[in-house]
Formats: sequence, structure tokens, C-alpha cells
Amino acid sequence: MKTLIVIPTYNEIENISSLVPELMKRLEEVHVLVVDDSSPDGTADKVKELGSESPRVHLLLREKKEGLGRAYLAGFAWGLEQGFEYIVEMDADYSHRPQDLELMLSQSANQDFLVGSRWVSGGGTRNWGLLRKIISLGGSFYARTILGFPLNDWTGGFNGWKSRVLKGIDLENIQSNGYSFQIEMKYRALKKGFQGKEFPILFEDRRVGQSKMSSKIVFEALLKVWKIKFIV
Repeated sequence: MKTLIVIPTYNEIENISSLVPELMKRLEEVHVLVVDDSSPDGTADKVKELGSESPRVHLLLREKKEGLGRAYLAGFAWGLEQGFEYIVEMDADYSHRPQDLELMLSQSANQDFLVGSRWVSGGGTRNWGLLRKIISLGGSFYARTILGFPLNDWTGGFNGWKSRVLKGIDLENIQSNGYSFQIEMKYRALKKGFQGKEFPILFEDRRVGQSKMSSKIVFEALLKVWKIKFIV
């Protein structure tokens, strides 16, 4: 399948400088789209440089920072317009490992969507404190209980989607933007009857920069679970 990796960025020049060339080397046919929210650190210029070296590297430059969900939706729309058959969400900071991406793509033909899961057998986290694990596990348990589908990792952002799923879940009507965006995406797909599967990943805390995650952000996302249940 013609595959696109969508990577949202804001001040990620150090990570992008190493991640994109690694993906180009590991995966000979996959394309990468960096969706940059006008990073002041020159991320977009670096992507342009990498794009001049490989026609499989693309840049979607947005005028301002509007949040993770909006960046992914813009990337999905671009990918669908370009005719990609499989689109993957991936962080720029190496918390999603390239070797796990290879595992995902090896299974992509058999499922409507795939969820890189920290909370199934064989999955896990590295460099996480106990509180962060409790928040993440508790959040997914809460979403699973309220929304009624047996996924173990609702909030994770390392997911692969067949184009027909993205076309079928009313992307233009998605209301969530932060961590609840991942919950709403999965719920819409499952409620539409698409089949998803979790596979184990090791989620490593970011190598460069600081995590955007906080308990406040996660708790705000969980408050939106009820809203997602009734608007979808």
C-alpha cells in the first residue's frame, strides 16, 4: 500500500534532523509528511532541506499553532488528497520507535486500523514515573468503560489507518484536539464498525525536549469522554 507517515512538529528541529533520514533509510517506499506549525526554531527549513534530498519527504506548513488534533487532521486531508492508502500518526521525538513502525506496517494489510499499545502483553513504557503510568492506564480504563469497546490503549498516538477508515469516520466533524483527539478517532472508527487491532510497543520518553503531557491535560481529555460518547 502507498503509505504516508504524518509527523506534527513544533520546535522539533533536532529530532526531525535524525528521525526523517532514519525513516527514509529503514523504509524504502514510505513517504513522510511533516506538519509544522511555523516553528520558530527552523524546523520547516530543515524539512525543506531534507525534501530536496528525497522526493518522499514533504512539508505542510501551517500559519500558527492550533494543537495536535488540528495538525493531524490537516495531515490526513493532505494524504487523502494525494491518494495514500495507509496513513500513520507518529511523534517526532522518538517516543514512537522506528522499529515499532516497521512492525506496524508489516501488519497493516490485515486490519482496518492498528493501535500501537503500551498496555497489552509485550508492550510497555521506559523512563516513566509511577504517577504517569497510573494516569495513562486509568485514563484508558475509564474510556474503555464509558465507550464500551475493549481497547487497552485509548490515549496513545501511534496509530495506523487505512484510507477508507479515515474517509468513513467524518473527519470534518471531529471536535477534539488534545489527547482526547486520539480517543475520539478510535471511538468513531469502532462505532462505524471498522476492525482495529492493538500490537505491543515500547513507548520511550522523549530524547530531546520536554514532554507536552501533564495530568491537567489528561484529566481534561477524560472529561470529554462523555461528550464524545454522545456526539459521535
